[in-house]
Amino acid sequence: MADIGAALTGAGPSPPSAAARPGWVTGLVGPAGSGLTRLGLVMLGGHPGTVAVVDVRGWISPLAAWESGLDPERLVVVRCPDPSRWAGVTAALLDGLGAVYAEMPPGVADQSLRRLAARARSRRSSLLLRPLQGGLPSGVAHLQLHGEGVSWEGAGEGHGRLGRRLLTLRAGGKGAGGAERHLEVEDDGTNAVRVVPGLAAAPSRRAAG
Repeated sequence: MADIGAALTGAGPSPPSAAARPGWVTGLVGPAGSGLTRLGLVMLGGHPGTVAVVDVRGWISPLAAWESGLDPERLVVVRCPDPSRWAGVTAALLDGLGAVYAEMPPGVADQSLRRLAARARSRRSSLLLRPLQGGLPSGVAHLQLHGEGVSWEGAGEGHGRLGRRLLTLRAGGKGAGGAERHLEVEDDGTNAVRVVPGLAAAPSRRAAG
């Protein structure tokens, strides 16, 4: 299956879908309401084995993960809001599982993040980091995706059926070919989130959450 990395490097069929890559650390950076939590869960859905979610805010439910295409039978949700324990919990999950999506609380040391990144690379595990405040230090993420906006089609004036949502992302890092790029990710409510080839014109209404 082609993925976001393939879209950025020009490889793979078009339009590609979103998927996490083995051995990659992907940073999902942006304010709440950017659509990044759902994107991260969908990216885990392509992994064939058991996957883990580290939930810092207490917002993530197994139902939301199931709606994003994750099999509840192979999903582990760990709630860990404590910054002093977070790195150890995430490292333990990387040791046992092939893919982890981790919300990151404020206050985690840069050195802890660099050790986690090295662990993910050495184990060929997919690690998706979602900082709840700020970003990631340089060199930690192979690919950084910054949420810049969310727009939707199909609903207006407070009513109507939501047709699809478009996430506008700014990508950087080695996974983006070493240059900043912009892309859109289309979400029609199914688990088949797709990278849109080329930037479409943004609809007039923008989501706040």
